[in-house]
Amino acid sequence: MTDFICRSPADGSQVFAGFHAAMSEIDTTIERAAQAQKTWKTRPLTQRIEMLHRALVHLQEQKMDIGAEITRQMGRPIRFSPKEVDGLVERGQTMLHLAPQALADIQLPEKQGFERFIRKTPVGVVAVLAPWNYPFLTSVNVIIPALAAGNSVILKHASQTPLAATRWQEAFAAAGLPDGVFQHLFLSHDGTAELLASGRIDHTAFTGSVGGGHAVVNALSGGFAGAGLELGGKDPAYVRQDADLDLAVTELVDGAFFNSGQSCCGVERIYVHTAVYDTFVDAFIAEAEK
Repeated sequence: MTDFICRSPADGSQVFAGFHAAMSEIDTTIERAAQAQKTWKTRPLTQRIEMLHRALVHLQEQKMDIGAEITRQMGRPIRFSPKEVDGLVERGQTMLHLAPQALADIQLPEKQGFERFIRKTPVGVVAVLAPWNYPFLTSVNVIIPALAAGNSVILKHASQTPLAATRWQEAFAAAGLPDGVFQHLFLSHDGTAELLASGRIDHTAFTGSVGGGHAVVNALSGGFAGAGLELGGKDPAYVRQDADLDLAVTELVDGAFFNSGQSCCGVERIYVHTAVYDTFVDAFIAEAEK
């Protein structure tokens, strides 16, 4: 019997069924990542960038199939989903274009008898905990720069979008990345905590809820690994008395409901000047009902 099933929010049909990794598999994955990273970091940056470019091209070629999978997994209208692949490729290519400059040594002022510089070195094994609302646009933000910088990556994707993890794995395999440099695991919350608490993860990137962020910090508290946390917020808008109400209504309805409201910067609160409040609310309701 499978541990978890991903069902489409549109009709409840099964999209994917899988097993959560046991601790033995987690241990093996971490060890493989640590060993692979030792060699990966020694490859010239130009070689790493070339391989990562090939992975992005592979994803772009699968754009329509990936878009259909995104829609089935998390429910976004199909007319939007393939565009996420365009976005991830654009972001990835931009980061790879900037990598040589971003990773170059920083030369410090001369001092007699000394050669002074700051060198940026990879941290080691990076865990990426990605959310389902934009399964590729959020994960590319860490996966590509981490790999370009010479780290290995272990991806734990949201249980609602497991196929995003397999697509990343396929792309890197097609691009010729050495075994162990990129891996993914299907993990429960307890398994994720075990991964982070192992003491062998050097950095963690998490996008999700405030509660999830607390859980990540707690799991990492026994060591000194770094963590980058993008947590849920409350994004307000303010409609002034002199605002263009037609424009404000159109933009704020879009801001509140785009991607079914599942957006990191989706408008969650709107403050409206009392002088235009009733007019704004009536127009907002009418626009939302469309």
